[in-house]
Amino acid sequence: MTGKQSPLLGLPGAVEAGWPDQGVAAHYGDPMREQRALDTSAGIVDRSNRGVLTITGPDRLTWLHSLTTQHLEKLAAGQSAQALILSPTGHVEHHLTLTDDGTSVWVHVEPGTAADLLAFLESMRFMLRVEVADVSQDYAVLTAGGPAAGDIAAELEGVRARVEPGPFGSIDLIVARDLLPDAAAELVRRGGTPAGMWAFEALRIAARVPRLGLDTDHRTIPHEVGWIGPAVHLNKGCYRGQETVARVHNLGHPPRRLVFLDLDGSVDRLPEHGDPVELAGNEPGNEPGNEQGQTVGFTGSAARHYELGPIGLALIKRTVPADATLLAGGVAAAQEVIVPPDAGANVQVTLRRRQII
Repeated sequence: MTGKQSPLLGLPGAVEAGWPDQGVAAHYGDPMREQRALDTSAGIVDRSNRGVLTITGPDRLTWLHSLTTQHLEKLAAGQSAQALILSPTGHVEHHLTLTDDGTSVWVHVEPGTAADLLAFLESMRFMLRVEVADVSQDYAVLTAGGPAAGDIAAELEGVRARVEPGPFGSIDLIVARDLLPDAAAELVRRGGTPAGMWAFEALRIAARVPRLGLDTDHRTIPHEVGWIGPAVHLNKGCYRGQETVARVHNLGHPPRRLVFLDLDGSVDRLPEHGDPVELAGNEPGNEPGNEQGQTVGFTGSAARHYELGPIGLALIKRTVPADATLLAGGVAAAQEVIVPPDAGANVQVTLRRRQII
């Protein structure tokens, strides 16, 4: 994160977002209309609070391949990928969205995490021919979404890298920060609707896509949130934390699983990040520790969707029955399976994701 407010907060109706998206707009006066545009036509989202790094040098792809969970050594110019950096014990530390332009790898990461990622990467350079730089002060992420996103984002001036598709169908444009207002204005001129983070987050949750730091904690392993496949390649060489990934995949199950929450629409509030998730009642076949009122996880993200109403994501114990009614911060919620209870042990994790474009 740059520590500065985005110039796009000067657009009419802009209201700044709260944690973890300070510095960019939550909405521009009409969050539901913004959601609809981002989902059904074309919307643009200011995500210039995200960290941006570049990695250059002839060893950049093989080096990243050895450090991350993704198969990157043969990533073609223009291709995009997601990757994780794990702790030695297999817990997720960083989630990277990246693309290679033939000369440099462009990476963008969660707000406030670029400095820690840079420090880790610098510590792992050794004698390899790579250079790593935090360029967040000079470059920013502008995201286009919707069926017409590709059309409005075509051949846009000032774009240094284009990440397509994003985790759930969006297009991330990395643009020179001093050209951010001009790029956004051109996208609006081409038919894009400015949409804030409230709209983006509602559609992300509806697409069942987890976000690091919101839907994860310091104990999260990739299997728990469905990152096997999208961000973890199971047939590649060694990397830090691989032993945990392999052990869960081949021999066991993750202790928790990500679920989608269909929240009670009659309640006039949303559960907050970190609110406990409890069992709403005694369910047949409950194991010890799964009794009524027991805390079985935590609420990650929650939002009001323009069609689905209040929705959310939660990380709960694997053993919670898949049909159990939950209470998220006291709000009743039906759960929908994202990561199956039998994930791991060579079971393919299948995510039911609703594509934005």
